[in-house]
Amino acid sequence: MIRTPLCELLGIDHPVIQGGMAWIATAELASAVSEAGGLGVIGGGVAPADQLREEIRKARERTSRPFGVNLALFAPNVADLAQVCLDEEIRVVATGGGNPAPYIPAFKEAGMVVISVVASVALAKRVERMGADAIVAEGMESGGHVGDVATLPLVPQVVDAVKVPVVAAGGIADARGLVAALSLGAAGIQMGTRFICVDECIAHDSYKGAILKAGDRSTMTTGHSLGHPVRALRNPMARRFGDMEREGISPEEILEFGTGKLRLAVQEGDTTEGSVMAGQIAGLVQDVRPASQVMEELIAEAEEIIAGLSGLVF
Repeated sequence: MIRTPLCELLGIDHPVIQGGMAWIATAELASAVSEAGGLGVIGGGVAPADQLREEIRKARERTSRPFGVNLALFAPNVADLAQVCLDEEIRVVATGGGNPAPYIPAFKEAGMVVISVVASVALAKRVERMGADAIVAEGMESGGHVGDVATLPLVPQVVDAVKVPVVAAGGIADARGLVAALSLGAAGIQMGTRFICVDECIAHDSYKGAILKAGDRSTMTTGHSLGHPVRALRNPMARRFGDMEREGISPEEILEFGTGKLRLAVQEGDTTEGSVMAGQIAGLVQDVRPASQVMEELIAEAEEIIAGLSGLVF
């Protein structure tokens, strides 16, 4: 058994958090990961408040274990989604994509555990001062919205800069990534892309299939001109997005072009015109199986690796 301060903080068996991916991380996935001993997370995204409330209640019907909600702070209705978390007495809330200062005091007063996703040391220090209980240091290898520092240099610098538990994210899909993260000083990992390819994830089979076919160079980032880079699989939609940026098309036109593309891929399975958000680790994902099997293998292999590494010391 691998136990870290993250396990104690969140009340989970294994130091593994499931990424709160918009449109993908529904009650089905979150509850399955929580039942497997990790922390399942429902993705708030830009969902209507009533929809998030419904997902929370569905998750509670499926598991009595801790789970959380991820709030994208750039969402136009984030205040409404935050209120839902308060009303539903969510135990863990994760924030990313903006400044959590307006929301952390209320979350803390309600007794919630607050996890902030950051892409830089400066932001890690800032959210710790605000009262974050843990920090996810997310490298640019991640799928979806990313920063510009890779996981390997980011994690140890964040670990050195803060006192709260740090979770490594970006480029992690198996036991080797978990052990590497622990060696960098992290108290656990967050995985997104690996958990898309589990039976309980509601993402369309075509979306999952695109990840299974991906290799090490199958992703690209777009959105740099908007100040919000996004990593997704390289497909006609992503290439066109990149072309529009290089042609200097207005931000308004680019945003209009990109709006709704993730939902198109996730729900309708359009992997040509939709945005198939996935991390660079997609090339390591080889199958679709239950979340419990993914977790069991992850922990068992990590324990074997750690035991084997001790043999290198004389």
